[in-house]
Amino acid sequence: MSERVEMMPDMLRKRFRAALQRREHWHRHWQECYEFALPQRQENGVGAAGGGGFSYGAGAGGGSGGAANIGKKQFDRVFDATAPDAVEQLAASLLGEVTPPSGGWFQMAPGDAVPDGAQGELAEKLARAVRIVQGHFERSNFAVEIHQAYLDLVTVGTACLRLEEAGGDAPSRFRFCAVPVRELAFEERVDGRLDAVFRQLWLTIEDVAEKWPEAKLPAHMTERDKAVLEKHAVIEAVLPDRSGQGGYDYVVFFASDPAGADQSGDTDSIIASGRFDVSPYIAFRWLKAPGEIYGRSPVMKALPDIKTANKVVELVLKNASIAVTGIWQADDDGILNPATVRLVPGSIIPKAVGSAGLTPLDAPGRFDVSDVVLADLRERIRRCLLTDRLGQVDAPRMTATEVLERAAENSRLLAATYSRLQAELIFPLMRRALHVLARSGELPDIPIDGNVVCLRHSAPMAQLGRKAEAGQVLDWLERLTKLGPEATGSVDIDRTVRWLADRFGVPQDLLQPSLNPNELAGLMMDLASATPAKGDETMPVDPPVDRSVETVPG
Repeated sequence: MSERVEMMPDMLRKRFRAALQRREHWHRHWQECYEFALPQRQENGVGAAGGGGFSYGAGAGGGSGGAANIGKKQFDRVFDATAPDAVEQLAASLLGEVTPPSGGWFQMAPGDAVPDGAQGELAEKLARAVRIVQGHFERSNFAVEIHQAYLDLVTVGTACLRLEEAGGDAPSRFRFCAVPVRELAFEERVDGRLDAVFRQLWLTIEDVAEKWPEAKLPAHMTERDKAVLEKHAVIEAVLPDRSGQGGYDYVVFFASDPAGADQSGDTDSIIASGRFDVSPYIAFRWLKAPGEIYGRSPVMKALPDIKTANKVVELVLKNASIAVTGIWQADDDGILNPATVRLVPGSIIPKAVGSAGLTPLDAPGRFDVSDVVLADLRERIRRCLLTDRLGQVDAPRMTATEVLERAAENSRLLAATYSRLQAELIFPLMRRALHVLARSGELPDIPIDGNVVCLRHSAPMAQLGRKAEAGQVLDWLERLTKLGPEATGSVDIDRTVRWLADRFGVPQDLLQPSLNPNELAGLMMDLASATPAKGDETMPVDPPVDRSVETVPG
C-alpha cells in the first residue's frame, strides 16, 4: 500500500515541488553562467506560471509569451568573447577526449570470474558485441547530442542525456536527446546517484494524446475549443523503485490537478505509467561540493574574471566612442541650438558674434592600462577552462618527453573530473545501450559487473594515466643505461616492449609473437650450437697485397 501512495499524483507533486525548491537558488547562478559564457543556450521560452514555481518550460513557445523570445539575439550584453570561445573549445575537447566520434572509446573484456579456458571464446564474443554497439553509436545522433550535453556540463556543471529506443525503421536503435538542465529537477539517492529525475514538458492536449495514446484525460480538458492551442505543464518522472525489486518507476502526470479546474467531478489520474529496468536519463556532473546535489562548473570558477573582462571591454568601447566622436561644449548665445547641430562633413554651424561657438572638450590625460588588465583576465579565463591544457598545441613540434609531460600534467588536473565522468556518464550510458540492444534481440543480456564482463574506457583521456606510467618507465630505462650493460641486462626487453605497447595503445598484432620459456631455451641452444668454439674460430683473411711494386698506368 505504501508503494501505491508514493505513486499517487498528489504525493508525486509534493516530491516535484520539493525538488524544485532545492534547485531554485541555482537558477540565478545558471542564468549568469549562460549569459556570459554560452549566450545561445539562455532560456528561450517562459512557460505559463504554475507547476510548483517551475515557470520556464521546455517546449518551443511553451506557455504565454515564450514564443516571443525564440530566435532573439542573445549576445547583446556580451562584449568579450573569450569565455564563449573557451567553452566551445573545452566542450569539443571533451568530445574528442572522452567519447570521440571516430569510435574506439570503450572495450569489454572477460572478468576474473571467467575460467581461463573460456576467456578466449568470451573475448571473441565481446569483441563482436563491441563492434555492434559501436555501429549503433555511429549511426545515431550521439555525437551531436553529447556535444550539447558537454556544453551544459562546462557551463553550469550539470548535464543530462536521454537515451531512448528508436523505432524499427531507424538506422540505429539509439535515439539521444540532450535535455537542458533548466527543464529538470533531481533527487539524489543516499549512495550519491543522481537518477531520480523530474522533467517538465509544455504540451497541448493533442500532444499528450499523441505521445501517450492510452492516457485518460479529464473530459473538461478535451471538450474546450482552446484545448488545441493551450499548453499544459506535464511532468515526466523516472524514480528508483523503493520496493526492493530494482528498476525505475515511470510516471507522467499534470503539474497541477486538472480536476480542480472545474466542478465536473473528474478525478485526478496519472497520464501514463510504466517501468524501466535501466533509467533512460543519464545525469552527470563536473564536480560536486559536499551537501549539494547539482554540480559546479569551471565557468562558475572563472565567472568573476569573465564578468570583469566583459565590463572592461565595454568601458574600452565607450571610451573609444568618446575618442572618435568627442565631447563638445558651446556658449549659450541664443543662436546656436545644440539640438539641431549635426557633425557631418560640409555642415555649417551658426554662432553669435564674439561667441566661441562649438568647441571640443579636452579629456584629461590618463595612462591606459586596459590592455594589461585584459591580457591577465583572458589568460586566467583560458586557464580555468583548460584551454591551454586540452586545446590545440601551439608549438609545431613536440618531443616525446614533452608529450609525456603534458599527458602527466593533464592526468593530474583532470583526475577527479574524469573519475566522475566514468562513474556518472560512461558506465550508465553503456549499461543503458546494452539494455536497449538486448531488448531488441541484437545482443544477449551482458552483465557489466566486473566479475563476468569488465567495461574498459579506452578513449584518449583514459590513456593519460597510462602514458604517464609509460613515461616513468622510459625515464627509469634511460637512467639504467647510465649504469652500464650489467644494469640494462637485468631488464626483460620483450615484456617491457609489450607493456609499453599496451600503455601507448599500440595494437598487439604489430608485435612479434611472444615466445614461451621452452621455445626461448631452444632458441638459445640453437644459437649456442651454431656458434663455433673459441679455439676453432676461423676468421676470413683477405689475400696479402704486394705493395712493393706499384703499377702505374703509362
